[in-house]
Amino acid sequence: LGVFIGIIPARAGSKGIPSKNIISICGKPLIAWSILHAKNTKEIDSVWVSSDGSEILKIAENYGANPIKRPEDLSSGSASSESAWLHAIDEVERVEGKVDYVIGMQATSPIREIKDLSLAIKKLEDNNYDSLLSVSELEDYFIWEIEGDIPRPVNYNKDKRSMRQAIKKSYLENGSFYIFKPEILRKEKNRLAGNIGIYLMDKHKMFQIDNFEDIKLCESIMKGYDLDNYE
Repeated sequence: LGVFIGIIPARAGSKGIPSKNIISICGKPLIAWSILHAKNTKEIDSVWVSSDGSEILKIAENYGANPIKRPEDLSSGSASSESAWLHAIDEVERVEGKVDYVIGMQATSPIREIKDLSLAIKKLEDNNYDSLLSVSELEDYFIWEIEGDIPRPVNYNKDKRSMRQAIKKSYLENGSFYIFKPEILRKEKNRLAGNIGIYLMDKHKMFQIDNFEDIKLCESIMKGYDLDNYE
């Protein structure tokens, strides 16, 4: 099966919500949920948190993750997750040896289940994917965009309105997690390359925490679907 590790990038700074990665969500620091999901997934061999924040790293250790101190030049708002993952993989392999796959998890996506990670890993292995992303189905929405000040439909003709069921299915990259080979990331500087697969998550798992109004929404979903009891 190879060696699978979970890496959760978590900067200390945040524009939308101060100290976002450690705010309380259903009684635990936000980052704790991703750590617990990864630690309880039997296919994942170890869990790592990459951060420039000492408080984040301390909380990560308390929940059983291995800390990786991220350099300042990789911790700005313009620094990519790819750069954090590359640095973290180098640190892990220096200590632990070769890594075959990385599960790159977004700390701001607490609405997921252990089975999502297990089933995604199985799908990746069964299909020999080089990389995989989690998605949610957008179903049959009529989508509009604004060009200048003018609204216009994107995926249908407003003058020949079709049945909603006739709209082509599309998928939202929900950002919950990605799986990729380290060599793919090193070569392409991209989390998604080579033979790419998707893992379809339930619609209620598409939400993430970017601003204050997301907190109550995500907490309500987690409590409603009994996703707030991981230890």
